[in-house]
Amino acid sequence: MPSMQNAGVISTGNAEIDKKLGGGVPVGSLIFIEGQSDAGKSVFTQQLAWGSLRKGYRVTMLSTENTVKSMLRHMGSLNLDVSDHLLLGRLKVFQLRAMRAQDGASHALEALLTAIHAQWEQDLVIVDSLTSFVAHSSPEQVIGFFEECKGVTDQGMTIALVAHSYAFNDGMLVRISSMCDAHFRFAIEPMGDKLIKTLEVSKVRGANMSTGNVVSFDIEPGVGMKIIPFSKARA
Repeated sequence: MPSMQNAGVISTGNAEIDKKLGGGVPVGSLIFIEGQSDAGKSVFTQQLAWGSLRKGYRVTMLSTENTVKSMLRHMGSLNLDVSDHLLLGRLKVFQLRAMRAQDGASHALEALLTAIHAQWEQDLVIVDSLTSFVAHSSPEQVIGFFEECKGVTDQGMTIALVAHSYAFNDGMLVRISSMCDAHFRFAIEPMGDKLIKTLEVSKVRGANMSTGNVVSFDIEPGVGMKIIPFSKARA
């Protein structure tokens, strides 16, 4: 049984960002993170991993986006160094092979769910990303996968699932959001003559404080996610 089930919230390790999330995401939550390419989804999950490890939680990252080496290098460049946690066994990183059309998808999500179940001793499991799995699965399989993940989180594990928004139609997004405890949407929006990244906090069930609505941010080397005040974003 995960050790953090009675231990409060999942934190990004950044007080300003956590405040926008309503104080952090309660443990035992199913978190859905969706949005455009290059809008900051992966960096946000890396913040969640880093913040959780700093609080003493055990984290597994299942990634189609990075190898262990590239993950450590990228997080290190954002001042989110987790190499010691990896050496101590508190962090596990596994590379998932992205699904392709010719692979067939009849058992893809089932295999991914098995991989999540295998991390039963971990406190937080991050899957980045589901996009290729969803693209080659039926709506029934996708809904079933989220329902099974919700059953796992009811036992105390926190699961964060990342995907591109284009992998779902609007009706599917509504159904998935209703099942999840937290839903974050990332986008790149025009603001004057420039583009800015935004995080929409759609919901955080059980948050300790009221959640922020839409947050503008940037990703800076050596810093990670940095909130941009609305007035500055408009300038």
